[in-house]
Amino acid sequence: MEAFILAAGVSRRLYPHTYDIPKCLLEVGSKPIIHYQLEALDKLSVSNVTMIVGYQREMLMKHVTNNFPSLNFNFIINNHFFETNTAFSAFLACEKLILDDHILMNADVVYEEKMLFELVQSSYSSVLAVDIKECGREEVKVVDGGDNKISAIGKDLIESQCLGEFIGVAKLSKNFNRFFSNSLKKLIDAGGKNDYFEAAIQPILGKIDVNYLDVSSYSCMEIDFIEDLDQARGIFKSN
Repeated sequence: MEAFILAAGVSRRLYPHTYDIPKCLLEVGSKPIIHYQLEALDKLSVSNVTMIVGYQREMLMKHVTNNFPSLNFNFIINNHFFETNTAFSAFLACEKLILDDHILMNADVVYEEKMLFELVQSSYSSVLAVDIKECGREEVKVVDGGDNKISAIGKDLIESQCLGEFIGVAKLSKNFNRFFSNSLKKLIDAGGKNDYFEAAIQPILGKIDVNYLDVSSYSCMEIDFIEDLDQARGIFKSN
């Protein structure tokens, strides 16, 4: 099993904090956001990490290679980071993605290590970390299809019908990745460069099982806005 981390974005919604630094290097609880992910991967002995980078990439690549010498980094560059989103970044990694089972993460998620351990050890072959709660418009939401299966995913779902928020951390099987890669290619060919990668998961939910893990008992959150950053710093201040 290897890890993929999507870390190319500009993070305009966090200006001025991200004027000259990638979002995942902002500090939460006395360490950069990306450290929560890389420390957990290191403890799980997931040593091969592919990062899709773009904005301030030299700073990010230097930081992770200097601070995590035990991990083997492979960098894929998204040169179109200003005008694309995570779907395009994931698309750039398709050829590598289909080769193995993977942990796929957005680079802006902070969480307890135990959460990732439980996700990886799950008996489900493809499973998404879902914070079961009431959601608003901005969250990537999921609908419970029964038997811990996801029947719908996206931002535009009706909030009252949703189970909770997909926090941007998933374990994906090699078989799932074949379907996912084909769906990503179709999405990009159709002009979806500015979509989130979850838009490529929705069309394949009827073809392959995708389960969810309830992670609401853990401290975890995706950081999109300044309010999220402030909240995360309050939650993880002692870490």
